[in-house]
Amino acid sequence: QVQLVESGGGLVQPGGSVRLSCAASGRTVNSHAMAWFRQAPEKEREFVAAISWVGGDTYYANSVKGRFTISRDNAKNTLYLQMNNLKPEDTAVYYCASTPLMVLTASPIMYDDWGQGTQVTVSS
Repeated sequence: QVQLVESGGGLVQPGGSVRLSCAASGRTVNSHAMAWFRQAPEKEREFVAAISWVGGDTYYANSVKGRFTISRDNAKNTLYLQMNNLKPEDTAVYYCASTPLMVLTASPIMYDDWGQGTQVTVSS
């Protein structure tokens, strides 16, 4: 099993930036594809971005493309999400997840391990 712990959330003004981190421990995640999802109040969990195990392939939801960047440092077992030009509609709890699959997928059911989430609130 993989343990995932997110950090870096908080309150940010519209147009601002924040970087989320996800530290992995337990079974190695260096061969796993990883992703970020988010869930706003009274809404379903939504795919944000995914990255392949070597970090060369990425996949983004249309709503964040051009504003968010997903990356990973396998030496540190850490996943990142750089979020720029934030909007109020980006307000949500953000979760990182890992899957042993080699393909990138936006489907949450394909991810085996999840973190506890970190709150990001975009408001003036």
